[in-house]
Amino acid sequence: MSTIAQQLAQIKVIPVIAIDRAEDIIPLGKALAENGLPAAEITFRSDAAAEAIRLLREAQPDMLIGAGTVLNREQAIAAKNAGATFVVSPGLNPTTVKACQEIGIDIVPGVNNPSAIEAALELGITTLKFFPAEASGGINMLKSLLAPYTQIQLMPTGGVNTANVRDYLAIDRVYACGGTWMVDKKLINEGRWEEIGRLAREAADLVK
Repeated sequence: MSTIAQQLAQIKVIPVIAIDRAEDIIPLGKALAENGLPAAEITFRSDAAAEAIRLLREAQPDMLIGAGTVLNREQAIAAKNAGATFVVSPGLNPTTVKACQEIGIDIVPGVNNPSAIEAALELGITTLKFFPAEASGGINMLKSLLAPYTQIQLMPTGGVNTANVRDYLAIDRVYACGGTWMVDKKLINEGRWEEIGRLAREAADLVK
């Protein structure tokens, strides 16, 4: 198992965050870290992503911070410069993977079929994201992908929730799951940090 997979596996549930105001990441990160989820995948789905990563790195230096929805070299560089430890992409773009390898940041690409897995292996990547998990066939599809590729580990993301997260994590070589339910964008925009903290604690307790 890769180093980044080992780090993610210690936390098990990785909050996948879409944020509009970078400053919101400070109370959000505090709510997560204090309630058993000291990790964040901050997605590049808004212009606030890089600044949010920088602010969170300053406020929570011990958190495991990644950048999500990284689609190109420029975003990978911005993520690393902001303080991200790793990047996650929704698909497998060889150019983005090679860029991350060149600048020295771990990348977890998204896959949901054998061809993408083989392309990842060709690039030397074995720590992958299964995305979109539920829409791609869920647990049955995940098991079917793991069976012939004994060298890979997968992180299901997309449709993962309190009802199925433990079932995913019970599968050998599923090292963690990405989830959004504890960091719903509406809760973030309304500043409901206590509610986010409660949901984070529930998630952390659920997968102990």
